[in-house]
Amino acid sequence: MNKVPITVRGAQKLREELHELKTVARPRVITAIAEARAHGDLKENAEYQAAKEQQSFIEGRIAEIEGKLANAEIIDVSRLNAHGRVVFGATVDLISEETGDEVTYQIVGDDEADIKQGMISISSPIARALIGKEEGDVAAVQTPGGVKEYEIAAVRYV
Repeated sequence: MNKVPITVRGAQKLREELHELKTVARPRVITAIAEARAHGDLKENAEYQAAKEQQSFIEGRIAEIEGKLANAEIIDVSRLNAHGRVVFGATVDLISEETGDEVTYQIVGDDEADIKQGMISISSPIARALIGKEEGDVAAVQTPGGVKEYEIAAVRYV
């Protein structure tokens, strides 16, 4: 399977969630199942059914995170020297050619993307338009509302 790029911070968040699931959530649901089992008839025991569903969710999430980490190519952005070019992990300050509004985005892996935090997926249209460009270049982004152009004001690797 192909390696999936992820930032160091994104990998750390996944490891923290995995640790939480294995050390807190899993033991808690095992205790809940044991308590529900003690109540008797399992066919009509709603607590038991709910605990089993929760256990299934937790085990599925653990497997998903372990799979993501196994296929991850962790990229330390602070050690990159892309000579001012926009690459995976770069933080880019943009100025809209149309409105003059300024926005800042960091290009991250699909699992890390959070537009409210200014983190856009490497597979998003704007990230694809920015990759390979340098400070001062203009990137044309195809959006549902038409083409929007952004000037790259700064490129940082933090």
